[in-house]
Amino acid sequence: MSQRPPLPPFTEETARQKVQMAEDAWNTRDPEKVALAYTEDTEWRNRDTFLRGRAEVVEFLRGKWERELDYRLRKELWAYTGNRISVRFEYEWHDAGGQWWRSYGNEQWEFTPDGLMSRRFASINDVAIAEADRRISVEHDGR
Repeated sequence: MSQRPPLPPFTEETARQKVQMAEDAWNTRDPEKVALAYTEDTEWRNRDTFLRGRAEVVEFLRGKWERELDYRLRKELWAYTGNRISVRFEYEWHDAGGQWWRSYGNEQWEFTPDGLMSRRFASINDVAIAEADRRISVEHDGR
């Protein structure tokens, strides 16, 4: 198994790096690439879906990005300690019918000593928005 720096225990600087790396990876919308940040037996809760293992994560993400079109994400470090990081996030996407959504949530992450995420628990809420109200996109890439 290879290491995935930065490694725990996290400092504010390394926790921020880990959060930015996650944001960058998820914005690729590449399930295989994203899944490499997780342990082979990773444990997830995403809304009301419970997953176990990288293979389930890849299949979940494929389905997610087939439904959540033009997905664009922003993550923010909320707290960190030892081998755990907590983030708040929001992302925007539209469905096949053209309705835009902004999804808000919180995640708790736990890492192994080699820097892979072993646990990810996410709570997420969706709000319908007008396309004109978007604030997260390649065109509106301000923070």
